[in-house]
Amino acid sequence: MKQIVQNYRTGELQVEEVPAPNLQSDGLLVATEFSLISAGTEKSTVTVAKKNLAGKAMERPDLVKKVITQVQKDGLADTMKMVFGRLDKPGALGYSCAGIVKAVGNNVTGFSIGDRVACSGQNYASHAELNFIPKNLCVKIPDGVSSEAAAYVALGSIALQGVRQAEPKLGEFVAVIGLGLLGQLVVQMLKANGCIVIATDIDPKKLELAKKLGADQTILAEELENVVTSVTQSHGVDSVIITASTKDNTPIEVAGEICRKKGRVVIVGAVGMNVPRESYYKKELELRLSTSYGPGRYDTQYEEQGQDYPYAYVRWTEQRNMIAFLNLIQQGKIDVKSLTSHSYAIESAQQAYELIMKNTEPYLGILLSYNINTYKDKHKINIIANQKTELVNIGLIGAGNHIQDRLLPHLKKLNDIQISAVCTGTGINSKALAKKIKASYCTNDYKDILKDKNINAVLIGTRHNSHGQITLEALEAGKHIFVEKPLCLTEEELEKIAATYADKSLQIMVGFNRRYSSHGKTAQTFFADHKEPLVMAFRINAGAIPEEHWIQDPEIGGGRIIGEACHFIDYMQFICGAKPVSVYAKRISHHSSGITDDQSILSLSFADGSIGTIIYAAGGDKALAKEHFEVFGDGKSLVMEDFTISEFYERGKKTSFKTRKCDKGFKDEMLQFKNIILNGDSIPFDEIYATTKASLLAVKSFQTGKSYNI
Repeated sequence: MKQIVQNYRTGELQVEEVPAPNLQSDGLLVATEFSLISAGTEKSTVTVAKKNLAGKAMERPDLVKKVITQVQKDGLADTMKMVFGRLDKPGALGYSCAGIVKAVGNNVTGFSIGDRVACSGQNYASHAELNFIPKNLCVKIPDGVSSEAAAYVALGSIALQGVRQAEPKLGEFVAVIGLGLLGQLVVQMLKANGCIVIATDIDPKKLELAKKLGADQTILAEELENVVTSVTQSHGVDSVIITASTKDNTPIEVAGEICRKKGRVVIVGAVGMNVPRESYYKKELELRLSTSYGPGRYDTQYEEQGQDYPYAYVRWTEQRNMIAFLNLIQQGKIDVKSLTSHSYAIESAQQAYELIMKNTEPYLGILLSYNINTYKDKHKINIIANQKTELVNIGLIGAGNHIQDRLLPHLKKLNDIQISAVCTGTGINSKALAKKIKASYCTNDYKDILKDKNINAVLIGTRHNSHGQITLEALEAGKHIFVEKPLCLTEEELEKIAATYADKSLQIMVGFNRRYSSHGKTAQTFFADHKEPLVMAFRINAGAIPEEHWIQDPEIGGGRIIGEACHFIDYMQFICGAKPVSVYAKRISHHSSGITDDQSILSLSFADGSIGTIIYAAGGDKALAKEHFEVFGDGKSLVMEDFTISEFYERGKKTSFKTRKCDKGFKDEMLQFKNIILNGDSIPFDEIYATTKASLLAVKSFQTGKSYNI
């Protein structure tokens, strides 16, 4: 299918043929008829993408701080490779469209194949021939509303939420500053609400359009204060809605001057926000920000998982705002046809962006049209024909930041290995990565890789809830497997994997990378001949992850003990040379986030009599090193700090082992993956099993307060 793709590093924008999206249970597949270019937002995105690295850094100082921290850990060269790798990732443009439902997910009700629908959402309602849309970001188009008009649904919902924040009442004076698409929509909504609308902009043509659409007063910006004083008899307007897009602070300053005492100022557009204290303080003004489409925005449970808010308590959600906007169009109270200045076929989309970037002629609403009868619903796109076959031919299933930053750079340097195919969650990412690493093809369906007889190994880096199922299917397909931790999220999956693995002559490896670190190998050698059990302690200053992050969802990420603490269980197993045989875990009693598992202590016993304690703390300060490990036994001691320095104590003497940068073993881990395929030199599966089960039982111990044998 065709989709507009932007390279954030170079700023290059083009229409590409990419794999079509898959249907998921909580949403719909929609064939796009029309999508709307949000000129202000998308021009800003493209402008930043075209800037050099210094220009991008000035736009995102928050990310610069993260880069500096990363340099301190990994060094300048590795960090810059990671930064450029992130910048090379393609971006999807667009977030408002309308089309026809082609498929409906299992958990979706109220929609049928063939329904006309309007859709919103960044990275969902994209400029693409086919989109996957979560059910709460999709609404039916009412009779009498064209698909062209319905394509304005996201912009209309943003405007409507801004109006709701202003709480306008019949007969009130409301000023609208900025008459782009949002401003013109706000003007019409305020008139439908019975308000007296004073609209201002620096462009006379936009003032003319606002007048046509119902504004009572249309004024150039420099005349605004005098007209407001006259019209309101010196009281000022009841509220101001700022829909301008500028870094300048003028709109918020002017809003404070023209608003009445105890009035409201609502910010919808991206403007300077250095609030002038004098006017806002003396008038006791309310300053409100409007969050995009409304309640539900940025809530993954609402947007991605389809969990709605109770109608009686949250009357106007994102989806309900979308419905209300389309109803206003149906009733003739909103005219979007007058807002459309240009229309292009998707194949000519570059001309539309050239118009926006060069400003060659006046524009406002720019629609892209699609021929739903000709799009190609293909999941697989060939990149390189007749690629040579290596001893190890890998299919990559899932490729998030961890895979691309930590594993692929090492994997690509190994001889006798070829990454033959790439499958990721979105078509544009699959194709971009496949082209970058010169894979044979890209796909959005991992089953294409499992069916490929030329591929003898897979690397699984998807979200945690799919690891177990894909691992099982890969074993059945006869593929060697590297799966990022965790292996799976349930004991049932673990037992199925163990039974299936036992019947296959295949190799399986889980991404417990720390045992491959030079610090890990040195520590294991130091205690290799221990006669007495070891006492081990691993403290992880993990840092907080927001409660809404997918890893905190027990159904998707499994939580941080299953998702990350498994590393430290495996590391202790590696050091003492014995499998864990029991686990008891205790977490804090409560936390304001509602998440308590990531502030906990795990106590483990090992088959050789060794014991280990894992302190997993998400509530600490970032200045402290993340990982600190200590071991005691046979008259020896070891202290390791963040896989950078290890100190060994024996016979009253201290020796040190240092690495120039943090070495967590990723390079040797990938070498080991190659070796287990070629030589069968695998980690014993019973160690993988024991580590995985210990982490699963630790979470169970949180819930029951009991100790469990593994």
